[in-house]
Amino acid sequence: MTTPPADTPPKANDQPTDDAQATPEGERIAKVIARAGVCSRREAEKLIAEGRVSVDGQVLSSPALNVTGREKIVVDGNPLPQQEPTRLWRYYKEAGLVTTARDPEGRPTVFSRLPKDMPRVVSVGRLDVNTEGLLLLTNDGELARLLELPSTGWTRRYRARAHGRVTQADLDKLKNGVTVEGVRYGAIEATLDKAQGANVWITLSLKEGKNREVKKVLGSIGLAVNRLIRLSYGPFQCGDLQPGEVRVVPNRVLMDQLGNNAEKFGGKRPADHPAQEKNNNSQQRKPAGTGRKPSQKGGGRPAAKSGTKTGGARKTKGGAHAHRRRRV
Repeated sequence: MTTPPADTPPKANDQPTDDAQATPEGERIAKVIARAGVCSRREAEKLIAEGRVSVDGQVLSSPALNVTGREKIVVDGNPLPQQEPTRLWRYYKEAGLVTTARDPEGRPTVFSRLPKDMPRVVSVGRLDVNTEGLLLLTNDGELARLLELPSTGWTRRYRARAHGRVTQADLDKLKNGVTVEGVRYGAIEATLDKAQGANVWITLSLKEGKNREVKKVLGSIGLAVNRLIRLSYGPFQCGDLQPGEVRVVPNRVLMDQLGNNAEKFGGKRPADHPAQEKNNNSQQRKPAGTGRKPSQKGGGRPAAKSGTKTGGARKTKGGAHAHRRRRV
């Protein structure tokens, strides 16, 4: 038997596997740009297609590139900022503002009205120019993408004033979904709150949040929406935010709501239960002009007498307090 020469190449099973060769190191360039808060991942892909992104001096034409963080990434001539810890803000958008970074028509934008000390942020979804109320902002485009996904299943709740007449029976039909101008809209829970002159006030809950969904769906049953306020987005409430006001969501609250997705954004994965939608702030302030009256006569809850219990957290053995719900 002939002995193979010393320089015989190693056997095939000594070579790296195809899987190892097919898995490049790092993360997709569009995801890295989004995590830095420049824009969403989809918008980052558009920037790349337009030749506005370069890596180590090479202008990209395709997002099919993984980067490790050691490269020099430039977007629109500016170095990519370092990724900051993921944060989320609640913002009360006023009517008349466009939810975009730049408007071709020169209209004022949400981002031009934010405080000067705010970092670069992107919005979680959008609100129509004439819609007001809660808009979520984040410095992490990947978080925005996650919260926008229909699979997240978070409910968007609105209060609408509309011109026209409608019955609760008409609104109940929306629970089965409706098709308007060839577009299919999912189930909507709608409650007729009150009639006020020629208008009606309606509270609506939906999960999709398609473009101009509330206005188109109510228009299909003969109502013309003339004021629309978003009250909540999943567990996050407008609450007592004033128009134009912005408040950061505590990190612990954010990670709690992200549940099993928390690890992706620097948090810890819950040991016992996945994230679920919580609407804990049911006693939020109603936006001005909604026609709502206080739920209790006399201006609110009477003061507790000294030395009496007021229904706070129940004490358990050992003096520990039962878990209190957080209000966001």
